[in-house]
Amino acid sequence: MAGGQERILRRRIKSVQATRKITKAMELIAASQISRSQARIVANRPYRNGMQRIIIEAALGDPAAAKKMLIAPEKVDTAIVLVITGDRGLSGAYNSSVLRAGERLVRQLRSEGASVRLFAVGKKAAAFFRFRGMEVEQSFVGFADRPSFSDARLVAGTIAAPFIDGQAQQVLLVSTRFHSAGSQSVEVEQLLPLSVPEVVVDDSPKALKGYTEFEPEVEALLTYLAPRALESEIFSALLEGAASFHTSQQRAMAAATDNADELGQTLTRIMNRARQDSITTEIMEIVSGAEALRSGK
Repeated sequence: MAGGQERILRRRIKSVQATRKITKAMELIAASQISRSQARIVANRPYRNGMQRIIIEAALGDPAAAKKMLIAPEKVDTAIVLVITGDRGLSGAYNSSVLRAGERLVRQLRSEGASVRLFAVGKKAAAFFRFRGMEVEQSFVGFADRPSFSDARLVAGTIAAPFIDGQAQQVLLVSTRFHSAGSQSVEVEQLLPLSVPEVVVDDSPKALKGYTEFEPEVEALLTYLAPRALESEIFSALLEGAASFHTSQQRAMAAATDNADELGQTLTRIMNRARQDSITTEIMEIVSGAEALRSGK
């Protein structure tokens, strides 16, 4: 019995050690991707900030014309929701947090009487919403880990077309924002109409005052800039989502590796105890047999 238990424990220990090798390798790969993803976020930031500055300048230069592109409609009959997740799992709560937020948003919009057209980035989002009985109009897969600007342009063109044609009045984004390696949060952002940060107009040297002259007119300029700004925001969300995914995966795999080490040590102690029990039993049997022979003589 003890020998059989020892063989079972040996097989379990080998299985745990093999699993630990996989989780450790995935942890190292994810850690190497984090710095690269952070560098891409930093490199993209000047373009995104420049795009936002142009839109703010235009809005301050001609507020009346800017209202048509920057003010949300009073009533939303159809809303487009874009949910960004990963193509793979084993990343802790990264995917589940975004998916739960996306599901809550869809249910909220429908409870308010709006029709929702759902788009998804990542295999996990498409599978989740189909399982929940929510139709995904189009899903984009294969680039969630390492997105390019062409990928963002493809997504932006797809979700902007219904808004430009008047089929939808609002475009919303659900994604994970990367603040630092230790802090990420799920956010819901309005992409269209363009959302412009509040700007304080005063006499300080750094304040924006809307002094720029635009050619063409502000309304035509914003109509042209809206798709470009949408591409920029989606690309930023894809980059931050990729960085958040790698960070979550690195933490999850590090925890899995620690758990494998702990389980391996526990199983080794149990196996050693079973081996000691087996040896003790054999010694007792030998001693008892020797005593029986001596008594017979």
